[in-house]
Amino acid sequence: MGIKLVTIDVDGTLLNSERLITQEVKSTIRQAKAQGVKIVVTTGRPYLGVIELLKELSLTDPGDYVITYNGGMILAADTGVELKRTTLTYQDYLRVDDLATTLRCTSHAVTADRLFTSNRDVSKYTVEESFIAKVPMSFRTRAEMAAEDSIIKMMLVGEADALRYIISQIPPDFTNAYTTVSSSPNFFEILNKEVSKGQGLIQLAKILDIPLAETMAIGDAENDLSMLEAAGLAIAMGNAVPEIIAIADFQTSTNDEHGVAVALEKFVLKN
Repeated sequence: MGIKLVTIDVDGTLLNSERLITQEVKSTIRQAKAQGVKIVVTTGRPYLGVIELLKELSLTDPGDYVITYNGGMILAADTGVELKRTTLTYQDYLRVDDLATTLRCTSHAVTADRLFTSNRDVSKYTVEESFIAKVPMSFRTRAEMAAEDSIIKMMLVGEADALRYIISQIPPDFTNAYTTVSSSPNFFEILNKEVSKGQGLIQLAKILDIPLAETMAIGDAENDLSMLEAAGLAIAMGNAVPEIIAIADFQTSTNDEHGVAVALEKFVLKN
């Protein structure tokens, strides 16, 4: 029994500190794929924000898959055809927007192909998210957002210290109603309660008829926790946060030291 499915986070894991994929990582991913192992990029980004990375890694052939929006969408990597999408409702949108107003925080909503903000004074972090995710940004009033029926996630954004305090003020009944994760010090994501990277891994493994015992997950941040908990083999990056390291079966080297390659060579590649 070997590893048949590997889910790999992007920022802080697949990408180094210069936001590049090292040649060592590219090589081991291609070798693993050639051996028949499913390599699945698993990210908080949308499909448009990760497609160039998939092409760079030769992960856009029929039979390749990608998990986006922290598990909100599972897609065929070659075509972008959806296998599964789990969204928020308009009432969810209003509830998050009300929370942001109460906490004096900037928020925005993200669909499969666009980012929406109701803030006329647009946050630099909203602009950054639009740039990183490679989705256009549009202004919409609360009323106009009623027509957007495919909101996959909401985000609270801001300076790290301020956002940390804001998060601490969110009522427990709110966090219990949703999946909430900090994808970076400046971004706090709110998704359907049924969405997580872990659920994405579980759902895709079921679709592919691969036992979870034969899966591996590699990550570094809080939003990777559920994925590592779900996988048969949990790999923490050398630069991972303490919560990830605490539950990992193995800690590889950092993202600047080809940590993904080290893990694949140790646990996946056949000698």
